[in-house]
Parts: sequence; C-alpha cells; structure tokens
Amino acid sequence: MDFGFYLPCYWPDVKLPAQHMYRETIREAQHAEDLGFTSVSIPEHHFINYLTHPSPLLTAVKVAAVTKRIPIITAVLVLPFYDIRRLAGEIAQADCLTDGRIELGLGRGAFQYEFDHFHVPVSESRDRFGDALACLKKLLTEEEVVWKSRWYDFGPLTITPRPMTKPHPPIWIAALAPGAVNWSVKQGYHVMTTPLRDPFGAAQAQAKSFTDAVAEVGPAAAKQKLSMLRMCYVTESRADAEEKLALAMENNRRFVRVFNTPGLVKGGAIVPIDVEITKDEVENALIIGPPEYCVEKLRRYEVLGIHNMQMNMNFGANHHDVMRSLELFATRVMPHFA
Repeated sequence: MDFGFYLPCYWPDVKLPAQHMYRETIREAQHAEDLGFTSVSIPEHHFINYLTHPSPLLTAVKVAAVTKRIPIITAVLVLPFYDIRRLAGEIAQADCLTDGRIELGLGRGAFQYEFDHFHVPVSESRDRFGDALACLKKLLTEEEVVWKSRWYDFGPLTITPRPMTKPHPPIWIAALAPGAVNWSVKQGYHVMTTPLRDPFGAAQAQAKSFTDAVAEVGPAAAKQKLSMLRMCYVTESRADAEEKLALAMENNRRFVRVFNTPGLVKGGAIVPIDVEITKDEVENALIIGPPEYCVEKLRRYEVLGIHNMQMNMNFGANHHDVMRSLELFATRVMPHFA
C-alpha cells in the first residue's frame, strides 16, 4: 500500500485571498513529492468554498510545472457537467503540458447543490456519465469520430492536440456503492472511493466490493487498483488532536450542507448545518493522532487489499501545520509500509 496526497483547497475563510490559498497548496504538493508520496490528487467543485477547484486540469498543469515526476490525478472530473468534446481537447492538452503525468479520475458527480445550479438533473447523472465516458475514450483514441446519442450528435470530428499518452491517460472511476465498484472493475478501470466520515465498516464494504469483483473477473483484472481517500492528520500532542478533530467536524458541517441537501450558500461560502455526529465517532472514523496511532489504523486498511491511500490533511488546518503533518507522516508512518 502506498500513499498519495490530496489537494482539496478547502477555503473556510473566504476573506483569505484565493491566490494565497493556491500558493500554499502548490507548496504542499511540492513538499509531498520531496517526501516520497506517490501521487497528488485534485478534486473538482463549483460555486462553493469547499474543494475549490473549478478546473482540476488547470491546477494539475501548475503542479506539474513546479514538480518533477509525481503523477497527478484528477479526483474527479465530473463528466455530466461538461461538453465532452471540449473536455477531451483539454485533457489532451494537459497530458502534453504535464509530459504525460496526468491520470484521469472520472465521476458522475456528488453534490446536489452543483447539479441544481448547472441545471443538470441528478436523476440523469448515471446515463449522462456512461455516455460521456464512452464518447471521451473514443475522442482520445480515434480521429474523425462520429457520435450520436441522447446527449451528443456530431462528427466526423478530431480533437487537437492528440494525447501524448497512448492510448489515453490511465482512467480511475469514482465509485462509492458496491454496484458502481463492481461495474467499474468489470469495465477494466481502476477504482477510487472514499468512506467519507463513515465508520471503518464502510471502508471494509467498499474494499470487499472491489476484491470480489476482481475475483469474479479473474486474471484480466489483476493489474487494476483500488485507491481510497481518508482524512488523516499526524499530531504531536493530545491538544493538537483535539483541535484537528474540531476542524474535521466543522468541515463535515459544510460538506453535508451541499452534499445531500439543496444547500445554503452565501457569497460562495457554505453556511454550516448541524450534523448528528459526535467527536468520538469522527475520531473513530478518521485517522487523526500521533504517528503510532496512524500506523495502527492504516494497518487495518492495508489488510483490506487497498493499493493506495489518498491522504487529506488539509481539512481546516493552517499551512504550517499541514506541512508539519506531511513531514511526520513521511518520516514516522510511511516507513512502516515500505
């Protein structure tokens, strides 16, 4: 099991200049590469101060410009929100500009608030995603593409530039439910998932869905990988842990507001909502504590057969603290999984 670093650009204080937030995020990506993390991943979200990346590919190109070799994964590009012809060209361009370091995490979307404001019915997201995914792969791998579906009717059309990576950058599918994980494996894709703030049992169920699907497919799925995102922070004292747990709970209050409710957002800032979750439940679910505690918790994920853990350390902590947690994780936690 190896470890990547998640670049959320969580922005609870919108009075802080956005350029300052992005500058700190880029420094954290550089630090992660220097410390031996195996990838960085970049989410996509719109209209809110939560995971503030309207264009993951734009962030990816910037990260590539200041790093040397680390793979950069979109986590994820939300296909129902795009004209897939334009996205295909942007992916190909980003692939060229990053010298082939882009990997494509693709998904159908999760935040009801965003669907509502893009005027895309959530009920259509599965069908839109399936059609867009098939169309995207064809545009990336073929020329003079003709496509006719409920969502697109075009061709012959060739995107330019052509991707550097052949046949196309590696594809990861975001999947939470067992059925989605099973489908993704059977279609030949890597899978990225997250139990969010749910207990460890949710991670067990997601991992079992992956391993069961791989066993069902057989040798053809042997090279497919499972990546899991979890909030993680390596602390230096109990007081530090208490502070970071409080930040995780406040982060969750914003997340829930836009994830499964119509949302309440003012000037781009999510108005937190009361959530029925205790500090003990958050502590049990997440990986927040001293190095030996993090090692013990991560051993449980390793046993599940997870290939990669994406660590989200920036869920409200300041830049100095995130950099310190990265160092502690790299020197005191990662060596136990080498």
